[in-house]
Amino acid sequence: MSAVSDAVQLTAPSNPVSQSVRDSLVVAKRNLIRMSRIPEMVIFGLIQPIMFVVLFSYVFGGSMQIGGSTSPTDYRNFLMAGIFAQTVTFATAGAGAGIADDMHKGLIDRFRSLPMARGAVLTGRTLADLVQTALTLLVLAVVALLVGWRVGSDGDTNVFKVLGAFGLLLLLGYAFTWIGALIGLSVRTPEAATSGGLIWLFPVTFISNAFVDSSNMTPWLRHIADWNPFSATVQACRVLFANPGQSTSQAWPMQHSVWASVIYSVLIIVLFRTLAVRKYRSATA
Repeated sequence: MSAVSDAVQLTAPSNPVSQSVRDSLVVAKRNLIRMSRIPEMVIFGLIQPIMFVVLFSYVFGGSMQIGGSTSPTDYRNFLMAGIFAQTVTFATAGAGAGIADDMHKGLIDRFRSLPMARGAVLTGRTLADLVQTALTLLVLAVVALLVGWRVGSDGDTNVFKVLGAFGLLLLLGYAFTWIGALIGLSVRTPEAATSGGLIWLFPVTFISNAFVDSSNMTPWLRHIADWNPFSATVQACRVLFANPGQSTSQAWPMQHSVWASVIYSVLIIVLFRTLAVRKYRSATA
């Protein structure tokens, strides 16, 4: 009788929302444990942004003009918001490769055979990637402070604004991992997911205000950069960090960068989560 009652309890319907949350957290825990057992994944994920900080700061620091100044310190303070944003968006490739690897090994099919929420597999994966991105951001912020980056270098700020800036960065990173999830479900191998996750990221991150002032670009390119969702988050971070190089463009995302960053990120999450879950259902059917 006890075994039968336990079976009935396991198969009894539950609240779909609570089940989805519970299943997502279980999958997220699984992925975090997997990451902890492969430390080189975390280490290599940290090396690239650190190299960008050092190379851009010391190689280009004295050549870039920010606000009429070629001071390496001014460029370093200008640069960090862009490096932070680039780091969280490049997590897209890892998310796509991880999901493609699970698909390739048949793990997704085993998940599908279990009585769990359909979107939980993808949500759990993206949440685990968000935790890894937060860790990477923390280490990167420490490195940035060591090379001379300072908040409040071009105005007043406070701890809440600084935390808000990092919150916007994590929101952008989470939004982009859903793009990676869709890519991972759409290709056959993890290698293809990695390549597909990086190819489109380079124009998105470089045709922006991340590394140079967009006002120095040709008019048509500046227009693209000013309306780039990536640029909105970079601009919002510079405003909240009170760092130099804040855009003087009259484009709406540059004038209302914090709101633009939130709106862009939420729209990306809604759109690509919907597409990814739909692709997941058809890819594993």
